[in-house]
Amino acid sequence: MTHPTIDQREAWQALAAHAREMRTTHLSELFTGAPTRHAAFTRRAAGLTLDLSKQRWRDETLDRLLDLAREAEVPEAIRALLAGERVNRSEDRPALHTALRLPPEASLVVEGEDLVPSVHATLERMATMVERFHAGQWRGATGRAIRDVVNLGVGGSDLGPLMVTHALADYRPEGVHTIDVHFASTMDGSQLADYLARLNPETTLFVLSSKSFTTIDTLSNARTARDWLLARLMGENREEGVDAELVMRQHFIGVSASPEKMNEWGIAEAHQLEFWEWVGGRYSLWGAIGLPIALVVGMDHFRELLAGAHAMDRHFSAAPLSDNLPVLLALAGIWNVNFLDIRAHSILPYDGRLEFFAAYLEQLEMESNGKSVTHDGREVGYSTCPVLWGQLGPNAQHAFYQLLHQGTQAVECDFIAPKVRYDDVEDPATRDHLMGQHRLTLANCFAQSRVLMLGDEAIEDDGPRPVHKRYRGNQPSSTLLLDRLTPATLGALIALYEHKVFVQATIWDINPFDQWGVELGKEIAGETQRILEHQADIAGMDDSTRGLIEAVWAAERGAR
Repeated sequence: MTHPTIDQREAWQALAAHAREMRTTHLSELFTGAPTRHAAFTRRAAGLTLDLSKQRWRDETLDRLLDLAREAEVPEAIRALLAGERVNRSEDRPALHTALRLPPEASLVVEGEDLVPSVHATLERMATMVERFHAGQWRGATGRAIRDVVNLGVGGSDLGPLMVTHALADYRPEGVHTIDVHFASTMDGSQLADYLARLNPETTLFVLSSKSFTTIDTLSNARTARDWLLARLMGENREEGVDAELVMRQHFIGVSASPEKMNEWGIAEAHQLEFWEWVGGRYSLWGAIGLPIALVVGMDHFRELLAGAHAMDRHFSAAPLSDNLPVLLALAGIWNVNFLDIRAHSILPYDGRLEFFAAYLEQLEMESNGKSVTHDGREVGYSTCPVLWGQLGPNAQHAFYQLLHQGTQAVECDFIAPKVRYDDVEDPATRDHLMGQHRLTLANCFAQSRVLMLGDEAIEDDGPRPVHKRYRGNQPSSTLLLDRLTPATLGALIALYEHKVFVQATIWDINPFDQWGVELGKEIAGETQRILEHQADIAGMDDSTRGLIEAVWAAERGAR
């Protein structure tokens, strides 16, 4: 017998009826006469403070949402995820990114194997590599120490390491050989071409990061990098014994779940790092994919990043639903998307170090939960993942905040900022100036969420405002404060959003760990590439694609 979908269940129907009452309630009303609303809707864990008081809900709303979570068996799902059960149903395997941040003394036996020893064996191998780089002992084919590392990856093999290395750049270890890390992900070669024009091949190493080691974006860049190295190093140094094998050994590291393909590509076994099929690409920065992070911040800080994420894992596992940060953040999103019909979500960090955090979450959330089919193959009859985007809040104020304040589109916002910054700057005058700038940034962060909430009521004004200057308010938001932006709190922040995604997927009855939606595009792109390169028959193409291909062929003929 087919079980009812989540929107047919009692808790969902009760929320739908409650939402009809709440849609006409303004956030300003919810704060009127509620002096303790902030405390009632604020929770702390793992160095993070989550304020949900500016969500368009009341105590009854949250109680009903918690009922929905229990009816969707969220507690059981959390236990299954962390225990290593096969929660990735379409691919029939567990999703064990949380195992990558377990401490060495822990044990997690999945299908007869304790995963912790192999995870820490890889971390130790990473540590050995990082130590060689930081000691200036990783040398290129001509004997010069490597100083530039270019990470070749895309999606989860790029966005996570890029985001974290930028966020934690202040945590570079002192007194070590400096390694500058760069990222190239675009298949058109534009990023890579810039690096190849500026970097010295004798002191440059490439990290090929690809779970399958078949990703065309990454391999196309890798082939260009290999040919560049071989042409430059062998051509100039052949008499000194520099050959292709030496170049490949000293200038490439591979990170993949496919050792066989790394071997075929010519990467030395000693310079291969493994991760596993049970780690999704967008959840993989905690392991070998995080090598660029460790090269920038050192292994001690990398382990602090893991420890912060693990602290959030423990909170996710142990905290009651009503105090559980990932659960509460997820339920706020469910309320907005499914009951208030708010299907846009903006991520707004107020700290320049989190410049790439919104881009990271775009993949994490939309690739995970951009699904329209339930676990048992039925099309959903309700909205799932909202459209998510964002950028640094101070910059966004001069870009798209106009839409947030006076547009026709309702948007949920997440404001993110550290409480304290710059208090460790040595020079007193500079410290005072920079701490003043941080307070200015926080003032803007808090003011924007206040105006989004209250609208015109945030402004003490004697007279009526012209219609074009009016702010309607009533835009919901969450505010996340980090005690400080450290490796540990960043780890906890990332894990918070990972678990939020999982809770929402559980309620929507979808699989957040596959990404079949991107596969057909890759397949058709390969077919189209063959047609473009070999001028094959295009009769089977649609009229638009035929016209586009013919335009390219004509341009190429004209360029010859």
